[in-house]
Amino acid sequence: MFSRILTSALFAGAAAGLIAALLQLYFVQPVLLHAELYEGGDLVHFGADPVTAHPELPGMFAEPVRDGLSIIFTMLTYTGYALALVALMSIAEQQGREINGRTGLLWGLAGFVAFHFAPGLSLAPEVPGVAAADVGVRQVWWTATVATAGVAMWLIAFGGNLVSYLIAAGLLIAPHVVGAPEPDTFAGPVPTEIGALFAARAFGIGMAAWVLLGSFAGYFWQAEGKRANAAA
Repeated sequence: MFSRILTSALFAGAAAGLIAALLQLYFVQPVLLHAELYEGGDLVHFGADPVTAHPELPGMFAEPVRDGLSIIFTMLTYTGYALALVALMSIAEQQGREINGRTGLLWGLAGFVAFHFAPGLSLAPEVPGVAAADVGVRQVWWTATVATAGVAMWLIAFGGNLVSYLIAAGLLIAPHVVGAPEPDTFAGPVPTEIGALFAARAFGIGMAAWVLLGSFAGYFWQAEGKRANAAA
């Protein structure tokens, strides 16, 4: 069982992580580099003269070492996600649930809700230079929100009764009723258009990556199961 979990997670995490990293380098990194120009003072928003919205930015793999390390780190991160996802899939399969590439899509969507959408609803992805609350407090709130959203997703999927659904709804909304940590004042040199674009692309790529991760995890879990049965 452990070998099946590990093998499935390694393949699924590496594949989804590689795709996610390439999407981030192409779609997200230019937005971050653009924001850093405002953070460093190279560009000034609302200055005396209008500023171009399309400055010259380094291309993809302009810094191969940094970008290569970013790809490796993203692959390792999604492999960690895959280990947790496949472990939960194994529990669900023992309870009689079907696990394959198609059902894995739903698992991926649930993972996106738990790790990205639920915390991002009140603690949105941020570009460099924006005002923010203390990082330690934000980490505590983020962790609690991910945990409650993860339990809520499980209850929605496998609870099977009204009480489970009501508990899940309460778990989803509770962190936002408490409220995410907010800065005392708003400040930051980066235009709001860049911040909005960054948040939108972070959510979009996060959803795509999690859907792929779930599908890959379900596929490899099923494939490893068939291989193990054939060898038995």
